[in-house]
Amino acid sequence: MKVVTVAEMKDIERAAIEEYGIPGIVLMENAGVEVAGQIESILGNLHNKKISVFAGTGNNGGDGYVVARHLHNQGAKVKVFLIGSKTAVVGDALTNLQIITNMGIDILEVINQHDWDKVKIAMTFTDCLVDALLGTGFTGKLRDHMVQVVECMNKMNKVIIAVDVPTGVDGDTGQIQSVAVKANYTITFALPKQGLLLYPGALYVGELYVADIGVPRLLVQNIAIQQNLITSGDVTNMLGKRQPDAHKGSCGKVFVVAGSRGLTGAAALSASAAMRSGAGTVNLGIAESLHDIMEMKVTEVMTSPLAEVSPGALGEESFSELQRLSLHSDVVVIGPGLGRHEETMSLVRRVITTIERPLVIDADALYALIDHTSLLTEAKSVPILTPHPGEMARLVGLTAEEVNQDRIYITRQAAIEWGSIIILKGARTVVAFPDGEVYINSSGNAGMATGGAGDVLTGIIAGFVGQGLSSHEAALAGVYIHGLAGDIVARNGMIGMIASDIIKALPAAIFGIQEND
Repeated sequence: MKVVTVAEMKDIERAAIEEYGIPGIVLMENAGVEVAGQIESILGNLHNKKISVFAGTGNNGGDGYVVARHLHNQGAKVKVFLIGSKTAVVGDALTNLQIITNMGIDILEVINQHDWDKVKIAMTFTDCLVDALLGTGFTGKLRDHMVQVVECMNKMNKVIIAVDVPTGVDGDTGQIQSVAVKANYTITFALPKQGLLLYPGALYVGELYVADIGVPRLLVQNIAIQQNLITSGDVTNMLGKRQPDAHKGSCGKVFVVAGSRGLTGAAALSASAAMRSGAGTVNLGIAESLHDIMEMKVTEVMTSPLAEVSPGALGEESFSELQRLSLHSDVVVIGPGLGRHEETMSLVRRVITTIERPLVIDADALYALIDHTSLLTEAKSVPILTPHPGEMARLVGLTAEEVNQDRIYITRQAAIEWGSIIILKGARTVVAFPDGEVYINSSGNAGMATGGAGDVLTGIIAGFVGQGLSSHEAALAGVYIHGLAGDIVARNGMIGMIASDIIKALPAAIFGIQEND
């Protein structure tokens, strides 16, 4: 499914009006009808239901006036609270305001403190609050009077339904500068906006409905829109079923270069995840002093000792053997728990520029790229990087907080500049490609906030590349399956989930996707 920025949605609406000849007031009418219909589905019979519609002076308020009219016609007792003056309402919104005025629907302009007292009383005795204050028209920080109404709405413990975007949520980034409406349901139009899917905004959306308001199909499927939501249907088309005559040699060979003293768990998790995602064979390259430990730790995974510069740390002398082993593999993982010895970091940079196999780069291998990201353009194939916000921050010279404030933009720009596939992990993982295309993951849960979960993701992606998926497909399928496996584990509770639980759930996650075919 395509996902839009606020500017792209405005362009779509403009094209619908100017190029297709659909009057703006028709789009507003369709939006209001859809919201009113959803409210009826949520509340049941609307007869005598008390509903307060909070409207701004712009087009989002216009949608609210249409909602009020249709709820009134269904027998609801509707009050409209216009936050501002009627004189500020223009265009299609004004037409709909005049209609509900003529219908005798109760409208109160909220301007002074006396008006606010009436609002608070009405909220107390209402069944449902409708947020039609700002929609996508909001950016920055709410003004004081809007803060007041939002805080009042949130305190009332009533069902809140947001029209298009909850007030206070940035439609592009999901950021909240002061406060935001905490909706139980959000009905957005034509396509989901980025900010509805990204945190913290996603916490304020409640259940999200995407309503068809009659925008021509070609506009909402425009290939120029480069944001997408990864869904199960997308992944089903990528993961084929295994052939009856398959053997381990035909199911992919993964080479994992990982681990150091105190960090062997990361190596084990990544290698085991590659096995559980379906790879035929996995070979773990590990510092020679750790080799015997790993032979006992990972039963199904082969292990290869590599030369070390100090106990547990790979050195430059390991490169020739590492290169030889890579030639017998379909994909190479480098980084999980690898350590940050200076010579190890030098080895990583050499691997990135010389190994002639697809690369999945994670953890300490990302640390080796600080101030060296230009080396990524020298890789023999498009590399896949899997940073968490802290790792991404170090690579781009920002803080983790700054990265999370605009996850899509920063990930996209990095992918373009580095000629790489970038997977920015976290709640709503973002996958970006060198052509600017971006995907937001829809699977996963908070229980996956546990050490080692990222190492598991790296292994899954490598396992899929080994089985013949393109790096593009493996990145998307890997992220979704990783989250889906976490969702399967979470059926028994999120608290206490560990990374190895996710690995164990991988076969069920993959099977579930394949059965959708």
